[in-house]
Amino acid sequence: MIKILIVSLLLFLNLYADYKEGKEIFDNKCATCHSGFIDLNSLKENFFAKNNKLLNLKAPTVNMLAYAIMDSPKKIGDATDPEMQEIEIEKYLKTYLENPDIFNTICDEHILSFYDKKQKMKLEDEEYNNLAIFFMEYKNNLEMKEEIKDEFSSKDEEKILKKAKDENKQIIVYATAKSCYFCKKMDKEVLGLEEIKALIKKDYVYVKNDMDENALPFDLQKVYKKITPTFFIVSKDGVYIKQYPGSWTKSDFIEILKENLK
Repeated sequence: MIKILIVSLLLFLNLYADYKEGKEIFDNKCATCHSGFIDLNSLKENFFAKNNKLLNLKAPTVNMLAYAIMDSPKKIGDATDPEMQEIEIEKYLKTYLENPDIFNTICDEHILSFYDKKQKMKLEDEEYNNLAIFFMEYKNNLEMKEEIKDEFSSKDEEKILKKAKDENKQIIVYATAKSCYFCKKMDKEVLGLEEIKALIKKDYVYVKNDMDENALPFDLQKVYKKITPTFFIVSKDGVYIKQYPGSWTKSDFIEILKENLK
């Protein structure tokens, strides 16, 4: 029994290691085009109600790719035979990435028209294998919980900067307070909306800071005007860019998010 448990543990650790390698490959070589996790409701609204004008996606998100490969009507392989499925997914990735073909895509046909033309790319054989495992394990892996976190603590400066650099995103720091009426109003009427959450996740690393408990990160205390709510835009290197004191309507806040991507 002990031997079986040890073998099972080793298999799990090896699989997790391959998953992490696959995630690194995705983050380093794919994330420039494919954004991170965006929830299903926001994706449906974006494509089927807003004609992609909400998120302006140029390629499928990571969870869309994982769904297409593992669960869609065009899924690759048989999940009851994971070893063979891994081989088939690896083969598909190699074939498609090295020679993108609209007739060989597994993406939803309605959504294809919104995307940019896929450029060719070539990986090492081991990278295709690790990437296949990444997609196979995406739903069940604990990393997914980290990817869909709504916010970071202001104490996590190193993690914030790493995520911002890895994903090539700016940072938005929200200065709030439990006693702030207008913060609560914004939380409910703007920041709590799925549309706003999706826009923030797509282009920013989101940091929420309670001014009653913590000082602002990235030396923002030096420029802080003592107003809550205030939103600070910070570069991926932790350099202050701009601040927006006060409460904002949904439309104005969307303009703020878009303005700082120019």
